[in-house]
Amino acid sequence: MPMAQPVTFAIVGTGWRSEFFLRLAQAAPERLQVSAVVARSDAAAERITRTWGVTTVRTIDDALALAPEFVIASVSWASMPAVVTELVEKGARVLAETPPAPTLEGLRELWVAVGSSGLVQVAEQYMLMPGHAARLAAVQSGAIGTPTSVEVASTHLYHATSMMRSFLDAGFAETVVCARKFTAPLADPLTPAGWVTDPAPVPRTTTIATLDFGDGRMGLYNFVDNQWWNPLIARRIVIRGSLGEIVDDTVTRLTGEGVVVSPISFRRSGVDMNLEGNEVVSASFEGRLVYRNQWIGSRLSEDDIAVASFLDRMGSWARSEGPEPYPLADACQDHALGLAIEESAASNADVRVVREPWAR
Repeated sequence: MPMAQPVTFAIVGTGWRSEFFLRLAQAAPERLQVSAVVARSDAAAERITRTWGVTTVRTIDDALALAPEFVIASVSWASMPAVVTELVEKGARVLAETPPAPTLEGLRELWVAVGSSGLVQVAEQYMLMPGHAARLAAVQSGAIGTPTSVEVASTHLYHATSMMRSFLDAGFAETVVCARKFTAPLADPLTPAGWVTDPAPVPRTTTIATLDFGDGRMGLYNFVDNQWWNPLIARRIVIRGSLGEIVDDTVTRLTGEGVVVSPISFRRSGVDMNLEGNEVVSASFEGRLVYRNQWIGSRLSEDDIAVASFLDRMGSWARSEGPEPYPLADACQDHALGLAIEESAASNADVRVVREPWAR
């Protein structure tokens, strides 16, 4: 349920990722409020104030003086460890963007600096997206037995590995990664800059990797350059268990009455004559709700719903009213696995991810 008082947060950074959070606060001001944005230049401050109508300040101390419940570090990969460390040293609760440091050595150094503080969470929102949240609920219900493998063909590196670990409950187990790259022509008609005028096929790389988490648990990583945007490439997820599997939104499983095929069904408003607004409302599986959108009325996209839900959980955690949304340790593990995928693909050799200092 929504909290009685809006969640208040400050943002360090003025790039395109910062504007995700500003957009959500604008869409749901009764639940999310930006106390200040730290802008390092006059031009950035003027742009943010003009576009979003929020307070801008020049320093982290200025932002903390406004008493936000937490601070989002939304800066470049290279700058992230220093900004996170400074915020922790000043006693702030921190939400770091992904990944929290660029390299494996950087992750280790950041963990030494702030890992024991308990003040750092990381904005890994994928498992809060309606589809993945519904699938996780179906898995946790025992519908497909013990989950043993996850194939992710939708997003890249640390996001994909976080999904694998979540569905498999893989924790921080040692993992062997085997990855390869393949390049072939593919039309790519949509990029972050917009639609391409002449989308002739161009070389695009596909990265395939297996991740052996041990105890019979396996992840299959399949990602094509620009897969997030390219409308020609379907997104797929397969979660296999000891009693069946989930393929996208279809659950096939063995029951006492035989093999049963059941859909995960989504209720969406705004379809045909429905005048409730254009939103995903809920998801159900075999007669019960497995997901309910807590942001009805905001008309957020599914990814925005996930980020807004993460901010809400950050507020609960900051008020000591809820668990950690996504601890630094988990994000470090996700990125370590993602780095191993890249290393294995570059070397054409297996890479072993050992237990790191953040392993619990």
